[in-house]
Amino acid sequence: MSISSARGAQLTLIALLSATTFYCFYKSRRLKQLKLSLNPNPSSSPRKGKLFFISQTGTSKALAQRLLDLLTTNDLAFELVDPSNYEPEDLPKETLVLIIASTWDDGQPPSSAKFFTNWLAESAEDFRVGSMLLSQCKFSVFGVGSRAYGATFNAVGRDLSKRMRALGAAEILPVWEGDVDDGDIDQVFEAWSGKLMRFLKGGVAENGLALGNGVGAEGETEYSDVSDDEEEEEEVEEKEEGGFVDLEDIAGKAPSRGTVTVAKTNGTANGKRDMVTPVIRASLEKQGYKIIGSHSGVKICRWTKSQLRGRGGCYKHSFYGIESHRCMEATPSLACANKCVFCWRHHTNPVGKSWQWKMDDPLEIVNTAIDLHSKMIKQMKGVPGVTLERLTEGLSPRHCALSLVGEPIMYPEINTLVDELHRRRISTFLVTNAQFPEKIRMLKPITQLYVSVDAATKESLKAIDRPLFGDFWERFIDSLKALKEKQQRTVYRLTLVKGWNTEEIEAYYNIFSIGNPDFVEIKGVTYCGSSATSKLTMENVPWHADVKAFSEALALRSNGEYEVACEHVHSCCVLLAKTEKFKINGQWFTWIDYEKFHDLVASGKPFDSNDYMAATPSWAVYGAVEGGFDPYQSRYRKERHHRSNQ
Repeated sequence: MSISSARGAQLTLIALLSATTFYCFYKSRRLKQLKLSLNPNPSSSPRKGKLFFISQTGTSKALAQRLLDLLTTNDLAFELVDPSNYEPEDLPKETLVLIIASTWDDGQPPSSAKFFTNWLAESAEDFRVGSMLLSQCKFSVFGVGSRAYGATFNAVGRDLSKRMRALGAAEILPVWEGDVDDGDIDQVFEAWSGKLMRFLKGGVAENGLALGNGVGAEGETEYSDVSDDEEEEEEVEEKEEGGFVDLEDIAGKAPSRGTVTVAKTNGTANGKRDMVTPVIRASLEKQGYKIIGSHSGVKICRWTKSQLRGRGGCYKHSFYGIESHRCMEATPSLACANKCVFCWRHHTNPVGKSWQWKMDDPLEIVNTAIDLHSKMIKQMKGVPGVTLERLTEGLSPRHCALSLVGEPIMYPEINTLVDELHRRRISTFLVTNAQFPEKIRMLKPITQLYVSVDAATKESLKAIDRPLFGDFWERFIDSLKALKEKQQRTVYRLTLVKGWNTEEIEAYYNIFSIGNPDFVEIKGVTYCGSSATSKLTMENVPWHADVKAFSEALALRSNGEYEVACEHVHSCCVLLAKTEKFKINGQWFTWIDYEKFHDLVASGKPFDSNDYMAATPSWAVYGAVEGGFDPYQSRYRKERHHRSNQ
């Protein structure tokens, strides 16, 4: 052998040794990283991985037990979990989650897992939760179902995977699916378990690729009944069918491919069309709304769920004594005359300047709203913290917040609807956007009437509310004047948006005398996520300290006419109240005697806001150590993992 050949062989051997050393070091480092992710604090006892089974007939539970035995044999600490006994708000603490999930009737999960799956779905859809909530978690899902059910085959497993990924969790392996009727489920489950074990023991896929890339240990594509092309097609369909569409777009300005079928299917009667088209319905239902008839809606509020679980009510509980677990959030009109920059719906609801649609019967709206609300309450049965007493109370709503979405006062039969609610001794809190002054004047007595005062100057109101009316400012002023004529409780509702209206203290004070409200609610804007319809960012969201400072300055400017009466720190909300009217011998009376109110309505005699006020408890008063949180409830603090703005 020549000297050059020997030298070449020596270099090749050195290179091979270096590569082997590097691979051993790399694999050791990845294994250490995996162990640290399972136990970030080595000095503490390791946190067990969670193995969930979502089972109806016992198949998924049996498979989960088989996997648990395999994990235990390999010295991997996992805990078998029935989701009906698990608090989903603990999920952000988990670092490794395995799920074996059955799909039941119509693509739905078994009843034992409905709260768990609903929590994941709502969290994934809720912009306030944050897309990094489960960023510390790795997971894998095995679906159990039957292809005989067609499109809903393993729908639960696929949906769980989608929701977990949407919340920032890293998928170890794509969803694997077993068919209980084909007889191959044992073999498919064994193959999935084998790949899973190789990952858990090695800390990295055998081909060294990053987690969640859809490639298996030997480099082949993982088992899945959904091709990449099909997944892309589903995403396109979802964007078209459930996209955010204004009524103006659907009405024929420039119909897109996704709205072609709408013109064919949208019902008409006597020349009037449905307010809620199929596209709008799909979009709102995706957000959790229950649509009533052709133009109304109802949705269960998170505060309703919270107080059902004994975890506290909303600011209306603190300010006015509303029982949040007995409050129904609804609207008889999903349409609105504004396109506000902070709209929670990103303008998925229709818009219009007058009622131009078919009209449903008010009694049918009330009956259906209560029925749908009660069904949503029943779904809370068995949820941790929900007692039989609170659940039973929740099935009979005592309050109705007519503020869900849209402009409820647009509904031509609003008085009849309000009468029907009062007949059932259900209180009414109605919010109007101050564009229909004549509707305010003709409105019968309600428990509390709100006018949204999103800005105090013509320029800023136009910029924030983006009204459809050309004479929006005149309508706004006339609405405040109409409010002044009301004898029952009235409220200005201010939404503070940093950089838009937080410097308008003098202008706000100048419009106090126009409407002479009993109360002024001041709340920080809620960030609605990025949208083509809104340019707001987290920079526009004020802190509670900002809201307090603004409220105190406004109260000071009123020269004692208004004082800061209450606060609800959790909602970043503060209440100003008329001092002379609601502060008696140093005691605030912002709460409502609801039974007295209903008696007054039933009497048919004139009455005013002083006739049904009640004492405010000390914990709800501004500056109290409780910050407006009911001490009879149990505070639960969530862990939040928001993506940074870097």
